Amino acid sequence: MADLGKVDLTTVRPLASGAGWRVRDIVCRSGPKDPVFEEQHAWVSVSAVLSGHFTYRSRNGRVLLTPGSLLLGEQHASFCCGHEHGVGDRCIAFSFEPSLMEEVARDLAGVTRTDFPAHRLPPLQRLAPLIADVQALAEQPGPRGAEELALRMAGAALSGIHEGRARPITATEERRVADALRWLEARLVEPVSLGGLAEELGMGRHHLLRTFRKVVGESPYSYILGRRLTLAAERLRIDGGRIADIAFACGFGDLSEFVRRFRARFGVTPSAYRARSRPGSPRTDVAHDPS
Repeated sequence: MADLGKVDLTTVRPLASGAGWRVRDIVCRSGPKDPVFEEQHAWVSVSAVLSGHFTYRSRNGRVLLTPGSLLLGEQHASFCCGHEHGVGDRCIAFSFEPSLMEEVARDLAGVTRTDFPAHRLPPLQRLAPLIADVQALAEQPGPRGAEELALRMAGAALSGIHEGRARPITATEERRVADALRWLEARLVEPVSLGGLAEELGMGRHHLLRTFRKVVGESPYSYILGRRLTLAAERLRIDGGRIADIAFACGFGDLSEFVRRFRARFGVTPSAYRARSRPGSPRTDVAHDPS
């Protein structure tokens, strides 16, 4: 996530706001050679990572954030973000007053706390429709549907973070997975294999699979599939071309498989998603609430 103190390396764009919440589009251009500054969350923060990968460190430890994950920050908590593994990131940051988070928690079964014992929710499949709606808001800013989306973000964060804690991650594991992410992002729509990735990194396939899942929260296959589907969803919103052409351009070799996986991830077919994403269509109809 971007360091708000580094104005020359950060662009902050307000998207929407309301009683007890606000949303901003934060683009950071920091890289490995840029200094890291300590910051503090003014409100409770739940940020959707749209692109780039970076580290986040606070009192609850350090995590590697990747596209599709949620960054969770507590009010008044000090933190540092680092880009030692790559350059830049983009996050859509939802900020909440604690009283609003408490209101949301009261309506969630089994949730009795509003703290964040960990900093990250990995890019889980159930979060994909939510992330897609966040990206749609970034493309078409405005108040319509934004408040509902903010409440969904708060609910997803509180529901997901209290399911359990992850094992500690070593610096070596983080570095190796960051290398893997760069390799995968450079070949996002190309045929890739676990064996090819393992060979590139000098790791055994099982060791790579276990380490990747530990750091990112999902397997390399699930990660690349999710990234391709997210890319396809973005193109469906802005590209009027044939759905088959979009599927093939995003790395899918079979149209029926693409439609099946798209529907499983976003809750609707690609054609329905495109129709509901057009200007004038309710954003909240795009997918079901994952929280």
